[in-house]
Amino acid sequence: MANIKDLAKMAGVSKTTVSRVLNNHPYVSEEKKNAVLEAIQSTNYQKNINAVHLSKGKTQLIGVILPFSDHPYFAQLLKGIAKQAFNHNYKLVLFQTDYMESREREALQMLKQKQIDSLIICSRSCNLSVIEEHLQFGQIVLCESNKGKKLSSTYVNHYKIFFRALEYLYKKGHRKIGYCIFRKTGTNSSYREKAYRDFITKYNLLFQPNYIIDECLYFEDGEKVIKQLKEMDTPPSALLVTNDQVASGIVTFCQSQNISIPDELAIIGFDNQPIAKMMNITTIDIPLEEMGKNLFLQAVNSDILNKEISVKLIERGTA
Repeated sequence: MANIKDLAKMAGVSKTTVSRVLNNHPYVSEEKKNAVLEAIQSTNYQKNINAVHLSKGKTQLIGVILPFSDHPYFAQLLKGIAKQAFNHNYKLVLFQTDYMESREREALQMLKQKQIDSLIICSRSCNLSVIEEHLQFGQIVLCESNKGKKLSSTYVNHYKIFFRALEYLYKKGHRKIGYCIFRKTGTNSSYREKAYRDFITKYNLLFQPNYIIDECLYFEDGEKVIKQLKEMDTPPSALLVTNDQVASGIVTFCQSQNISIPDELAIIGFDNQPIAKMMNITTIDIPLEEMGKNLFLQAVNSDILNKEISVKLIERGTA
């Protein structure tokens, strides 16, 4: 493969002249420019992008860690990130991890090796200490509450909104309230659990461990939830559901089982996805695209910034 030295020899010019032509430098005579362009065409020369990135100190690439690419929650976050990346002339490198720590570490290693400029972590399994070790290699942004840490973040106050939703159901007369979650080990999940336990304590309610149903993420998980409720001697009369996909699955299966919503089971979903509006599901509106936009802007800003995104309850027909 030809290099700059070869091009200079073929064109009868200096390596500096070749470099100027490759970088569209204005101060090159038309004759020399044409000679270099002919040499480039005859050798099918390709610029070494890695060398260009090394010289500039930037790759214009931003890594994005997300566990799944097929779920509306992460798709909306990614949409917000991607729009800003396009506007700022950046490209994205996606790391779909399925919550495998080894894959998250691969992304961190790419940051360390300067293959990406910065890293956005939409959801993680890695310990924060592992992530903080890599801050010296580039900007890292989290999608979770991270006050007092060295990392930038854009987040929703899951404790506050979860507690508020629980009190909303309490004021509606519900005393047996459960909730669905995808994984109990996540950072945001821990905030929801704390809100739930504090709510139970505040209103002197009986804590029922089986009212917390995990591994709920997709539409079809709604059927599983209702089947578990049917096995309980005293099932909950209301559920906070991890996202609108699962909530819509619950509503659909309840309809097939002649379970009246909200009379027999009240439902509040999360995210305010289009399916929630179509099925008239009460939900928590989380502006995911706005969150994605802010995550990107933090990724290209070296300042440590933390931004809480405002959310609101959308009252519809299921609670």
